[in-house]
Amino acid sequence: MKTQLELAREGIITPQMKKAAIDEGVAETLIRDGIAYGHIVLPCSPSRPNQNVVAIGRGLRTKVNASIGTSSDINSIELEIKKAKAAEEEKADTLMELSTGGDLNAIRQAVLAECNLPVGNVPLYQAFSEAAKKYRNPNKLDSEYLFELIERQLADGISFMAIHCGINRFSIERLRKQGFRYGGLVSKGGTFMVSWMEYNQKENPLYEQFDRVCALMKKYDAVLSLGNGIRAGAIHDSHDRAQMAEMIINCELAELGREMGCQMMVEGPGHVPLDEIAGNIMLEKAMSGGAPYYVLGPLPADSGAGYDHITAAIGAAHSAHHGADLICYITPAEHLALPNEQDVREGVRATRLAARIGDIAKYPERREQEKRVALARRDSAWEDHFKLLMFPEQARAIRKERTPENERTCTMCGDFCANERGYALFKDDIRGDRCRKVEAIIEE
Repeated sequence: MKTQLELAREGIITPQMKKAAIDEGVAETLIRDGIAYGHIVLPCSPSRPNQNVVAIGRGLRTKVNASIGTSSDINSIELEIKKAKAAEEEKADTLMELSTGGDLNAIRQAVLAECNLPVGNVPLYQAFSEAAKKYRNPNKLDSEYLFELIERQLADGISFMAIHCGINRFSIERLRKQGFRYGGLVSKGGTFMVSWMEYNQKENPLYEQFDRVCALMKKYDAVLSLGNGIRAGAIHDSHDRAQMAEMIINCELAELGREMGCQMMVEGPGHVPLDEIAGNIMLEKAMSGGAPYYVLGPLPADSGAGYDHITAAIGAAHSAHHGADLICYITPAEHLALPNEQDVREGVRATRLAARIGDIAKYPERREQEKRVALARRDSAWEDHFKLLMFPEQARAIRKERTPENERTCTMCGDFCANERGYALFKDDIRGDRCRKVEAIIEE
């Protein structure tokens, strides 16, 4: 079986590429050529023919990922299925199943069966969880078992994997020589891999046998997302030598993986102050040859716990504007607890809004939706207005709860409604594309 990348290089437009082009409103050749050059990826496991087709990369809408998963404290298959369905209902584009507690095979398979989104995961989580149970020491993980586990998860229908190939002995040495960090290590998979390497005094097998990783990903036409295991966990660690060492390696591996016919993404950057986000994305794009960038957060402040979905949304909007391709959501529970179903919903909503804001800046020619919202609002055309919003149900509920006396206004201004007065003054002067075309209103 050839991968989407290999087929694109042969000039073939696959059914998945056609579907992605329709969804994006772009030419099929844009999708095909983007995949051929490694600027776009299509995570679509052949084992799940009914999953949503989602293209990620240059020239496309910025996508949103929702992450779910159990922990050693809270592990319920039913809860994870509810969270997966909530993410899909809230219009996340992709899902990551990141469980570390309970029956990990059963949880993964249940989520894959109950959800239509492309699903990704981090194989190191299950590998180290099982090693901890078996040996009472995760550092005794057999590296051969790690490769067996990757294939088993791919066979189940995983469409993309965050695999920590970019951590090596050189990057660990940078941590030591710079005096460690303000925020420490915050990647579970990355930290356990560093621990394994230090305990066994061996190189990272995922780095050492990178060609083997790519061969497995190619076999199942899955996207290899190069995990950011040494990402910054505090803005004071942003772009330190350890993070940059891993980023350089990941970008180099992205190029090597593409040469082998494997679809590649790069992950980063964690906690980054607002003024460094554009530079971070520029570096990733320049060093990786334009590989899609899967952005974790980023969080531009460390002090927003409880509202970190807002902190991250600010960073995500800037990231989307400057070229990020896939944004991993952050929920209100970040840094505090395992997210529940409502946290998932709030996280997806905040991140979708951030991605929309970023895309409005990134693609000025795609602002028609915002114009139509403004026209409906100006004309007090409430039903048309609701249909055009990203969150119509929430908007309707707020208005219903606080219904005004005059149905054309809202209770914010009541009799002092600026829109009503302005419309009355200038309605006869409205012309051109400032006229609201009711027939153009569509539901998303």
